[in-house]
Amino acid sequence: MTISAQPDLWSAEKVAAHTTVATAPNGLRFTSWADARISHAEMEHLVGAVPRLLAPALAGRCYYFVPLVLLEGSELMVASAHSEEGAERAICHRDLTLGPIQAVFISTRLTEDRFGLIFEFCINVAHNFVDAVGVPTSFGELVWSQAQAAVRGETSRDAWDARRKVHLPEAEATGSATNEQSRKNYEEAAFTDALAIYMLSLATDVDYQDLREREYPLLAAPALAERLRHIASLFPPNSGYEFLIRYRRRS
Repeated sequence: MTISAQPDLWSAEKVAAHTTVATAPNGLRFTSWADARISHAEMEHLVGAVPRLLAPALAGRCYYFVPLVLLEGSELMVASAHSEEGAERAICHRDLTLGPIQAVFISTRLTEDRFGLIFEFCINVAHNFVDAVGVPTSFGELVWSQAQAAVRGETSRDAWDARRKVHLPEAEATGSATNEQSRKNYEEAAFTDALAIYMLSLATDVDYQDLREREYPLLAAPALAERLRHIASLFPPNSGYEFLIRYRRRS
């Protein structure tokens, strides 16, 4: 009978104390620990896809790529390797304050899907940026004009739900503070999604249809392209990265 050893569980604080942090050319800090199944070169390419102009808002962050992140009661733990039992209890990511640093622990082994890992990192960066800076006014105006034009679909369930709330007839009629907050929530969700998709496209080739989910209709491709081009104008790609949009032609 073969008995497989269980992965070690370390506290997130201990992991942070036993890792060496690297700094990408764009200024972002990152590291990995244990059997994360991502090489330093892969991490460097991924982290390097974050546009340099975003970096000042992320100066207090450090991204930890670890096999599995688990919450044991109130304590954040990290598994040194993948296991079925660990994967069942693991979470995608968790933030933790470590002195002056806001650490972001990301599970790399929750799935073996490399695309999913890249998007998980990008959506975390996008959320971190919005939390620190908010939504550029010009982008908010763009998505609001699209919503008023009844463009089809949205980029996530959060954006879809937020847009439906802000477009309720009774909310539009009142112009209340509640409706203003709904619009703010919508703009934040839409910008977070678009920024994450933009960085994802810089880090790897993306087929937009791969982002489709069943719970809501996917945003029309021309509308997404307009959002991404606007973000690219605000946060141009770093040297060595290229932003391209290609439409699939119908045969």
